[in-house]
Amino acid sequence: MTENALIEAARVSKAWPFQEAQKLLKRYPDGKPGGEPVLFETGYGPSGLPHIGTFQEVLRTTLVRRAYETLTGGAATRLVAFSDDMDGLRKVPDNIPNSQILAENLGKPLTRIPDPFGKFESFAHHNNAMLRDFLDRFGFEYEFVSASDRYKSGAFDKALTNVLSHYEAIMGVMLPTLREERRKTYSPVLPVSPRSGVVLQVPVEVLDPATGMIRFTDEEGSVVEQSVFGGQAKLQWKVDWAMRWVDLGVDYEMCGKDLTDSVTQSGKISQILGRRRPEGLIYELFLDENGEKISKSKGNGLTIEQWLTYGTEESLGFYLFREPKSAKQLHVGVIPKAVDEYWQFRGNLAGQPLDKQLGNPVWHLLRANGDGSGAGDTLPVTFSLLLNLVGVLGADASAEQVWSYLGNYVADATPEAHPELGELVRAALATNRDFIAPTLIRRAPSANEGEALRALDAELAKAGPETTAEELQNVVYEIGKNEAYGFENLRDWFRALYETLLGSSQGPRMGSFIALYGVPETRKLIDEALASA
Repeated sequence: MTENALIEAARVSKAWPFQEAQKLLKRYPDGKPGGEPVLFETGYGPSGLPHIGTFQEVLRTTLVRRAYETLTGGAATRLVAFSDDMDGLRKVPDNIPNSQILAENLGKPLTRIPDPFGKFESFAHHNNAMLRDFLDRFGFEYEFVSASDRYKSGAFDKALTNVLSHYEAIMGVMLPTLREERRKTYSPVLPVSPRSGVVLQVPVEVLDPATGMIRFTDEEGSVVEQSVFGGQAKLQWKVDWAMRWVDLGVDYEMCGKDLTDSVTQSGKISQILGRRRPEGLIYELFLDENGEKISKSKGNGLTIEQWLTYGTEESLGFYLFREPKSAKQLHVGVIPKAVDEYWQFRGNLAGQPLDKQLGNPVWHLLRANGDGSGAGDTLPVTFSLLLNLVGVLGADASAEQVWSYLGNYVADATPEAHPELGELVRAALATNRDFIAPTLIRRAPSANEGEALRALDAELAKAGPETTAEELQNVVYEIGKNEAYGFENLRDWFRALYETLLGSSQGPRMGSFIALYGVPETRKLIDEALASA
């Protein structure tokens, strides 16, 4: 495959990362002026720890970045992870120790609040460090930028002068969007009180844009004149976002549906400040298993640590890749399917024609932070089959037990020889322990089901060590199709097998399960089921 062929295929691809990257081609048909790198940005609010939403935004932005590089044959790009750590703390998070430290410093910039964990210079410095560790863990290529550093160092001074110079025009954008009561106190600029250090939400009078001088009334009623430079003020969120786009030269930034209005208003302000707003994607938000919006206060979401406990990094990327404009349920129940579908798509990739490869999520994921190697790799067993195996083994199943059974099915069955399968074994054991084992209840077979199970047992007694999973599957099929056992369809026969042998209403291809679990062990399951009737 030549580079030109890849570029041509990418330019007509319907895969959403390429569709997003096309926006940047239209923005800069001849490349960014001066040969500057195209700048992608993601934002992070360090009033809380990094979470799955942080991951998805950096991942999806990286996918668009790599797609743009493909479309352009390798044009220069940058990704900035921007931390809004100058923001005033509005409320105390639920999952933070020593919360009284935060409660005593409400309203202050996050970089000026002591670290309740006792490890860093401030609460924001702690969370910023967690962000960088978090992104490094997944191999993202990015540049970290701190709002506090830029405000305090003077790097934003020119941009702040620009905002003050267009103060009335910005107010003209914002005031119509606010409730009447809020209009009375709204200001694009939030001064930091020289007395309390709190980020104030008070009206401001601009005295001199060139020196940054403003006038406002402090909390206790005194009139203060001070410059906005040197970290003595920050901008309101929507104004800050627009200022950042202009000052940093951001070309692409995506956000959640909840920020749709912010994009509109910040885009207008960006235009006032002298630059068109970035391109971007507005993605749908996550829902819990009941279809309700995920809320930190409700605790009805799924953390990235939980996903990586019961699944894998690749499966998380795969789940987040697909249909970003559609709402997604985010709970443990979606993980097994995501794991198996990832490996199905990965196994198919190498044999697909180029246009299908570019629509394959795994093509994009393998290039997000790597060289694209791994196409065509497969695993010898599915995650769902592993879950059925450990379900039969019980809540106390061990990795050693699982690998001993895998020896029936896999050559050189060790975690060292199959590290990616080892990750699935780990995840399957955790899922079984916490979610599957407590719910499994094997029911007794009915009379006709018992007869069918006896027939299956008799056939398995004839099976030798060389009998394949496909041959075992055919045996199961033939019994289910035999009218003597009274099944209306094969689905009823398989449900009977799952419910009487595995304790679940759903299950794997039984031939594969029998080959994995072992014929003698499966016959013991049948004996137990028949004994319970």
